[in-house]
Amino acid sequence: MKVVLLGYMGVGKSTLGRLLADHLGVKFIDLDFYIEEKEGQSISNLFENKGEIYFRQQETLALNQLLATPEGMILSLGGGTPVYGDNMQIITETEDVTSIYLKLQTDALVSKLFEQRGDRPIISHINDRIEFEEFVRKHLFERQQFYFLADYVLDITAQTEEQSLREVIQLLDVNH
Repeated sequence: MKVVLLGYMGVGKSTLGRLLADHLGVKFIDLDFYIEEKEGQSISNLFENKGEIYFRQQETLALNQLLATPEGMILSLGGGTPVYGDNMQIITETEDVTSIYLKLQTDALVSKLFEQRGDRPIISHINDRIEFEEFVRKHLFERQQFYFLADYVLDITAQTEEQSLREVIQLLDVNH
């Protein structure tokens, strides 16, 4: 079984992915880290040195490679992965893959990301709270049509990591 976690940046895909992988005894892979290791540089350097198109091509290639492997895994995607090319179609049409959109209510997401924006190059330059909220709302609006194609939508607003983990396990109908 492969589980693909998708959603906007900052929702907790990697955190929940690690917990789920530990619980199920399978490998956890963060797609961005996988690409960074393969390319030998950070995502922001890739964007800067080779451009977004190159990065998106590598992202699709990595996604295809990982989903084609026979072993089970929990795969955490970058926030933009489902939006580009035919990535979401690849995810939904690959056998033995369950996709879950991890969703935070917009107000909670904006608050969380505003505090973390220094660690995230795409939003680090936005210091005005109103401008920041407008950016996130617009970005999320553009991406949600892809996110909603996931097999499941899980609203994890105001949940602890453990509550979210229990809910994902219930969704997957895994009895451990």
